[in-house]
Amino acid sequence: MPAAPGIALVGGTLYAAPEQTPIRDAVVLVSGSEILEVGTRANVRIPAGVTVFDCSGRFMTAAFWNSHVHFFERKWSDAAAIPAHDLQRQLLDFTRYGFTNVFDLSSLWENTIELRKRIEAGEVSGPRIYSTGEGLVPPDALPSADVCRVMGMMETPLPEVRNASETAECARKLVAKGSDGIKLFESSQRGLTLAAGAIEAAVEIAHGAGRPVFVHPNTADDALAAMRAGADVVAHTTPGSGDWDGALLSEARLRECALVPTLKLWHDVLRHDRVSVRDRGRADGGAPGTFVV
Repeated sequence: MPAAPGIALVGGTLYAAPEQTPIRDAVVLVSGSEILEVGTRANVRIPAGVTVFDCSGRFMTAAFWNSHVHFFERKWSDAAAIPAHDLQRQLLDFTRYGFTNVFDLSSLWENTIELRKRIEAGEVSGPRIYSTGEGLVPPDALPSADVCRVMGMMETPLPEVRNASETAECARKLVAKGSDGIKLFESSQRGLTLAAGAIEAAVEIAHGAGRPVFVHPNTADDALAAMRAGADVVAHTTPGSGDWDGALLSEARLRECALVPTLKLWHDVLRHDRVSVRDRGRADGGAPGTFVV
């Protein structure tokens, strides 16, 4: 039997799921980290002795997923040895915004797993972490040590794949290590691209193991190619390509390919550019049409 509920959230409007009608004058009974009962004030009995929070005029939702994070910043390095107090404060980057699940799309697998272990052991509070481990990249596409330092990144030796066969082998190794998905960087800012058949090879291995495939595009053509190759998720929009056209969006619907729009990314990445460049990039990266998938 679960423990008696310790908290009752009462009177707010609850959005339990996007496809469900909101519950007005809702009651949510909570015990520890477990939600015991949800309903209206009229049909949920609030046990004696619980702490009641009046949520009238407020809104409640299910917890959020952040499906595009990276644990490759220097602050996560040597995750097993980060002092618990520091680590707890860093994890607030997620929990204070309501993210209870995050998907890391490329980082050092062994380091990220140490971070996940500390959360799962209860040493610190944090989101449930899913990870692709190291993303797969075209040859010679890795950023230099100087670029990593300026961007605040750990140097991460990502697997460079030259053909479909190498891609499949790397995907097998990641799956064998326990990765929760496969990530491919389809091209680089220098114009280097994955070999023909590489994404399809990764998709075959990943889907055979029940894992999703994420693809990082730099252009609308990248995004379209990823969808046609069977990728499950396009990891962000491509402001440099302008608005995505109807053909690309139709392809996404047809193949049921999801999109992580990464709205905040374009706000931060373009902060050093001219105002006109920032405005154009943010508008194209966050245009409503780019979300319809």
